[in-house]
Amino acid sequence: MAELGQNVRYIKGVGEARAKSLEKLGITTLQELVMDFPRAYEDRRAVKTISELQFGESVCVAATVAAPARLSRVRKGLDITKVQVVDGAGMMTVTFFNRSYVKNLLTPGESYVFYGRVGGRIGAPEMTNPAFERERNAPATTRRIVPIYRLTTGLSQLMVSNAVRAGLNACGDELPEILPAEVRAKYNLAQTRFSYENIHFPRDYESLELARRRLIFEELFVLSCALTFMRSRQREKGGIKIPAPDFSDFNGALRFELTGAQRRAIDDIMGDLAGEKPMSRLIQGDVGSGKTAVAAAAVFAVCRAGHEAAFMAPTEILAEQHYKTLSSLLTPLGISVALLTGGLTAKEKREVKARLLSGEVDLVVGTHALISEGVEFKDLALIVADEQHRFGVQQRAALTDKGDSPHVLVMSATPIPRTLALIVYGDLDVSVIDELPPGRQKIDTFLVGENMRQRIYNFIRRLVGEGRQVYIVCPAVEETEESPDGLKSVLEYTKTLRESVFPDLRIALVHGKMRPKEKNEAMASFAAGEADILVATTVIEVGVDVPNAALMVVENADRFGMSQLHQLRGRVGRGKHKSYCVLFEGAGGETARQRLSVMCRTNDGFRIAEEDLRLRGPGDFFGSRQSGLPEMQIASFVSDIDMLKESQSAARTLMVADPELTAPEHSALRDSVLGMIEKNKGTFN
Repeated sequence: MAELGQNVRYIKGVGEARAKSLEKLGITTLQELVMDFPRAYEDRRAVKTISELQFGESVCVAATVAAPARLSRVRKGLDITKVQVVDGAGMMTVTFFNRSYVKNLLTPGESYVFYGRVGGRIGAPEMTNPAFERERNAPATTRRIVPIYRLTTGLSQLMVSNAVRAGLNACGDELPEILPAEVRAKYNLAQTRFSYENIHFPRDYESLELARRRLIFEELFVLSCALTFMRSRQREKGGIKIPAPDFSDFNGALRFELTGAQRRAIDDIMGDLAGEKPMSRLIQGDVGSGKTAVAAAAVFAVCRAGHEAAFMAPTEILAEQHYKTLSSLLTPLGISVALLTGGLTAKEKREVKARLLSGEVDLVVGTHALISEGVEFKDLALIVADEQHRFGVQQRAALTDKGDSPHVLVMSATPIPRTLALIVYGDLDVSVIDELPPGRQKIDTFLVGENMRQRIYNFIRRLVGEGRQVYIVCPAVEETEESPDGLKSVLEYTKTLRESVFPDLRIALVHGKMRPKEKNEAMASFAAGEADILVATTVIEVGVDVPNAALMVVENADRFGMSQLHQLRGRVGRGKHKSYCVLFEGAGGETARQRLSVMCRTNDGFRIAEEDLRLRGPGDFFGSRQSGLPEMQIASFVSDIDMLKESQSAARTLMVADPELTAPEHSALRDSVLGMIEKNKGTFN
């Protein structure tokens, strides 16, 4: 038996050249070869006689070569090989383009099985470039379910299939049994050898399904164990114990009643703060669900206990908004609050840093400036990161290093299905705020076409006449040669609105290419009511509170993900006024229309997120930013969500019994867990 770490070039039939081609696919070892699972399958089991053939179907035909193949060279770069084959029921022509070598492979009088698409005409069926093999040989490319693999230059399906076959023959009995026997028994999972054999060369679809289920479960199980393993390692240091304060003053200062969901989240946090280990918790809640009030309660508890807290936001605009909100709430309670952003003068930054180091500041609110060199804390005990997905792992870790194992609380308004959140935020406990505070407006959402544009303009004018304000969001900053027809750019569209559509209204502009000071001024003028309309890119997805804004118009809505649209919609309905969201459908067609119609049916961010994830998959769902999702070999975070729940449950049970995976029967699992952690270093959040 060959070792799993053996280089593929030593596998029968591979050699140096094919090994180099396989390396382009990331396959260098025998283990990587047998773990390169097929991306699809073709069912080639049906075998018909020539007289039974239906035009357009792909099927196998067992037939005998009637006469020597004829090779014709039509022109340079094109040759055609034709051969007549017969069975007891008819004759068929088989044609090969630029495959002159088949002339010597097809022997007259010998029977072959051909697989391909049936063409030709009635009474004269044809196949072009079919797969074929001798009928007396064991089925390899015909008469069976055939795996379809990833390819690159220098490789064919048959080459990869043959290499995998040789690889399995060489190491099949060496493949480790990673899943404990009790887990396999409880969840009715196949054994390793059977699973690898039938994922590559299934006897039938029932065997394929058993193999897939086993291997998907195993991958998700190892992932769940790895996350638990990482979390226990990260929390080996003791945390700063924070006793629960008397919240009477805090609740009185809020001037509103906390929802039940907010109270549950605060209870979760206080339990963490009083524990032996540093808190590492995600507060996940829809736009406007009151996450900031929950974070403020955590800050209040930490500062009342005599420690410092840091609150990091992704933009200066948002940092300033949080600074104002938290200052007005906490300063009257005796908590000193400071702001530290890149927009401050050098003198202002020096003053804030000095006050931080001396302990004069209880809470500092800021942007990435908080993790810059020279920012030191006297006694940092709590870090709050808003809009977690906008910070990389390293940025959060850099702020954590400013203290001695501080507690960490991260917040996200990007709804993620809970089971998936446990993977994306693998080192975090998750609290969900799943109800909105009283008084939050339900936002009516409409999907419209270009034929409704004038009516929407009239509606904008009517709302502004009533004293309301309006957002208009465009997908692009400026037009380019590559821009699709009809794609609204914020610069050109603002000019059109100012000059010909609403020349009498006050229109402000904000986009990502503006200098921070310009963006802040534009947003501030809109928040102060000095502009009727704010035309913007998605820079306002996470933006300031403007309670007077009652309409969100999104141009080319098909260019946005639904979760992003939901975030944008959450910019309105934050005051006492009835609010609306209008989505111009763009040129996305029927598929986009069906996707966008979900926005009109529900305001529930979690339902929207699940639908968005189902339709677009995790890559597009999380966009180009770091997702925290490891790359899976066979499992899908979309279609295998039920198995993800099962594997997480099984992993939790096992890791409680053997948290270090030191039991002899868990040695293969431990190796896989450590291997996954190493492979995805820097990916997990």
